[in-house]
Amino acid sequence: MQLDLESLSEATSGAIGSLVSTTVLYPLDTCKTKYQAEVQAKHQRKYRGISDVLWEAIAKRQVLSLCQGLGTKNVQSFVSSFIYFYGYSYFKRLYLIRSGNKNIGTVANLIAATAAGVCTILITQPLDTAASRMQTSEFGKSKGFWKSLSEGTWSEAFDGLAISILLTSNPSIQYTAFDQLKQRILKDKMSKKTDTKSSPEALSSFSAFMLGAVSKCAATCLTYPAIRCKVMIQAADSDDDKRTEAERKAQRTISGALYTIWRREGLLGFFNGLQAQILKTVLSSALLMMVKEKITKSSWILMLMIGRLLSVKHPKLKAA
Repeated sequence: MQLDLESLSEATSGAIGSLVSTTVLYPLDTCKTKYQAEVQAKHQRKYRGISDVLWEAIAKRQVLSLCQGLGTKNVQSFVSSFIYFYGYSYFKRLYLIRSGNKNIGTVANLIAATAAGVCTILITQPLDTAASRMQTSEFGKSKGFWKSLSEGTWSEAFDGLAISILLTSNPSIQYTAFDQLKQRILKDKMSKKTDTKSSPEALSSFSAFMLGAVSKCAATCLTYPAIRCKVMIQAADSDDDKRTEAERKAQRTISGALYTIWRREGLLGFFNGLQAQILKTVLSSALLMMVKEKITKSSWILMLMIGRLLSVKHPKLKAA
């Protein structure tokens, strides 16, 4: 039996980086999500920008409500990032071993990233749905994790599953672009490495931050209409919602969400809130990748120590 220490190291550092970025930027994420969830004609919109969401929270003395759902989001972020980075690293290593190549190409990288993304979505979708409902609830009226899910059927806990699977293309594009750019930057360093058991080369904090920002910006622009639909599908119903039950159920589908945006906001509505999405996701991704790159070597050393300890106590257990 083998322990894939490199994949465990990638998963651990990625999960910690995701936890840090989610916590630091959560109030911004709440403002962005509530703004995206509103679908109205321009002159009828409650929020003209994410700053309006912030001012509403201040006016209602509910600033702390900008963090409603933080615990659920942190669990979802940590678990999903761990699974994603472990799967992503594992599938890449598997490809390199099977193919005999030294570097992974763009197409193979995209396939590995997509496979890891689909595995992650299937496991963590209920957490994602609950977090979105808690974020889009009225300030001060957010329900807990179990109540948010228990009010509906089990199938409703997987609202947006289809579009979430479609959106695995977002991190696939992001991490493929990041890895390809990283390989070019570290090409000289990596070619000089001879010790296969030494810790992986890492980017500087600034380089990781910039590469994370550029790759996430590109991925967000390409997939934003689907991101907007996903937010609408998972959003909580507001107290002053005048829609019929049939209209609410229709919006829980991809076609219903697309039709609602088209009818109320027109073609440009599919990109309404893009600036807010880019601001949040680019900062989040850049911070995540910066933290991940800085602790990768430490987590690698820790995993090697654990692997050697296990191999001493259990000779049949071998570290990969």
